[in-house]
Amino acid sequence: MARTTCCIAGGGPAGMMLGLLLARAGLKVTVLEKHPDFLRDFRGDTVHPSTLRLLDELGLGAEFAKIPFPRLEEMRVRIDDTSVVMADMRRLPGRHPYIAMVPQWDFLDLLARAAAAEPSFELRMCTEVTGLLTEGGRVTGVRLRDADGRDGTLTADLTVACDGRGSAVAAAAGLRQELFDVPMDVWQVRVDAPADAVTSGRVVARFGGGQAAVTMDRGDYFQTSYLIGKGRDAELRRHDVQWLRDRLGALFGWDARVTGTIGSWDDVKLLEVTFGRLRRWYRPGLLCIGDAAHTMSPVGGVGVNLALQDAVAAARILAGPLRAGTLSVRDLARVQRRRRLPLTVAQKAQHTEHGLITAALDGTLDAHRLPPMLRLLRRVPPLRTVTGYLGAIGIRPEHAPPFARRG
Repeated sequence: MARTTCCIAGGGPAGMMLGLLLARAGLKVTVLEKHPDFLRDFRGDTVHPSTLRLLDELGLGAEFAKIPFPRLEEMRVRIDDTSVVMADMRRLPGRHPYIAMVPQWDFLDLLARAAAAEPSFELRMCTEVTGLLTEGGRVTGVRLRDADGRDGTLTADLTVACDGRGSAVAAAAGLRQELFDVPMDVWQVRVDAPADAVTSGRVVARFGGGQAAVTMDRGDYFQTSYLIGKGRDAELRRHDVQWLRDRLGALFGWDARVTGTIGSWDDVKLLEVTFGRLRRWYRPGLLCIGDAAHTMSPVGGVGVNLALQDAVAAARILAGPLRAGTLSVRDLARVQRRRRLPLTVAQKAQHTEHGLITAALDGTLDAHRLPPMLRLLRRVPPLRTVTGYLGAIGIRPEHAPPFARRG
């Protein structure tokens, strides 16, 4: 029977970051990732200023800087003919007053290479967790299936669920998220960048005529999210795809060359939005972090940043007890307590933004009835830096623990 100190289920941002940090603490860590690689599209591709600072602290900033990426410095929403700057990151403190737009697989590859340099780290691709091992009510490891379809087990002092929304590990542990109502699902598409694009460094949202969409400048293409009413995907796909092209063209002023990038409905990926959190992130021998503990709405793109901050907090709090062999439920509870405030603030902000989206989709939002917060942002420009800070850095950002720092 194979054994490790910490078994991490899921090689996403939280799982790879936690694995790297604990390996740098000298702990034996095994990350299990069910896919053969990190190449998944329409994942969270935002690397926030707090993460960029973290990479500097880990000695990975120079390596990250070799990856070409556009910088996002401003979030702007246009309602009919009225434009409002929702967030401005250009005056944020620190070396990185921007969000780096980097394909998530490049970011994960960077973490994987750094972790592979640690002798106590192991990454197993094509390995899926199929169940949990328990003894006397305590989780003692996982059941798994490898790339050849062989079943096995891995025992561990601590198992960490980093397997995202709808976490199979959390479900196997009997942990269920309390889900909140959301007004929308999201269609995600790529379109070629318009030749006359003037949105460099911005996220642009357009609301009007019962529609809502957001586009991010990714250099040679725009990553675009078109919001639809919750559960309406099958109904709306009965239209010819030209229906969607026309609506995006009208919202953003794109011509047929740009919208023609959407060749068919196969190019339109559905994100079924869920939004919720576990009341308790742990049970003896098991901890959930990131989306496995709190599924975030895509609004504001804060989910990846929160997951990474969870990982840093977990590593700092748990490395000592794991080394000493004294890990207890009390230690796991400390992680949840540490991350409760940032999560609560972020989800309350997303709930408020959902109200804006509801009004946009039902056609009651227009330039003559702007919500009070939008009116305030128009009148008091310094507030845009405050909202930029909350979205790009957040409450209680985490620093790399001393044992993980390099350089």
